[in-house]
Amino acid sequence: MYLGIDGGGTKTAFALIDADGAVLARHDGAGAYYLERGVAATGDLLREGVEATLALAGVAAHDVAFAFFGLPAHGEDSALRATLDRLPGAALPAARYRVGNDMVCGWAGSLACGDGINVVAGTGSIAYGQYRGAEARAGGWGELFSDEGSAYWIAREGLNLFSRMSDGRAEPGPLLALLREALALRDDLDLCAHVYGRIKAERAPMAQLALLVHRAALAGDAQAAAIFDVAARELAALVAAVRARLGVPDGAPLAVSYSGGAFNPESLLLAPFRRALAAHGPFQLHTPRFAPVVGAALYAARCGGHILAPRALIKLEAECARHGW
Repeated sequence: MYLGIDGGGTKTAFALIDADGAVLARHDGAGAYYLERGVAATGDLLREGVEATLALAGVAAHDVAFAFFGLPAHGEDSALRATLDRLPGAALPAARYRVGNDMVCGWAGSLACGDGINVVAGTGSIAYGQYRGAEARAGGWGELFSDEGSAYWIAREGLNLFSRMSDGRAEPGPLLALLREALALRDDLDLCAHVYGRIKAERAPMAQLALLVHRAALAGDAQAAAIFDVAARELAALVAAVRARLGVPDGAPLAVSYSGGAFNPESLLLAPFRRALAAHGPFQLHTPRFAPVVGAALYAARCGGHILAPRALIKLEAECARHGW
């Protein structure tokens, strides 16, 4: 049995599968972003989530052959790496798990651990890929000066557009009235109280505001729609940077997929992303095969020395579809 953990800014997903492609348990917990939650509290969250998942399956920790924990911001503070690597130790033996960045979960799920690149556009953004044994990433430097194309970035650009519309620096559009109504602003400057006071510019609630930018674009706001076009170009640039770092030969086609909430089925990102990607070389864009949490379990199997057979992957796809994953 293989346990996958996909940690995120807003939620952490746990999935237990077996070597035949059966889904034995699935559990969701709170976000595992240690910079907000704290290291100790993140460790508690992981332990409780593992225990809950194993209890759902009716198995014990020693029944798990291997586990992979994908954590946001893992590897981005060398002084904390060893501490983060030890966090799951309260739930599983150290020899039976590996900890890495949650970007790996997106790649492993979308491409079933195959060569190629996955770009994540969720609360933050990052691209990661593997090719002939090499691995590389680009982006993911954080919301203050990076995370281009992410939900947080889209929200920030949308709030900037609102401020310019309110000032008269930009032509007023549907975004203006939409944000006023959705946030119950009696005065436009009350937006400052909402962002800096009520939600304190925290990643998760800020990222949720991207939905309002999306609604404005659907309502015909051309300036709001342009934000998604720029986001798509930024995400395509991340993919191109990873391709170069992987040393993929010029002219060689490479699989690309995507994950994260900003790429939801109704998203305005996918079409411009497809167009932007075409400008960077021969890529083959694939619909994600599995959710990131299932990808984490597949990668756990690979880390444990086992690659699921094609028939097991087909069974796993069917089970995930049945559960709506």
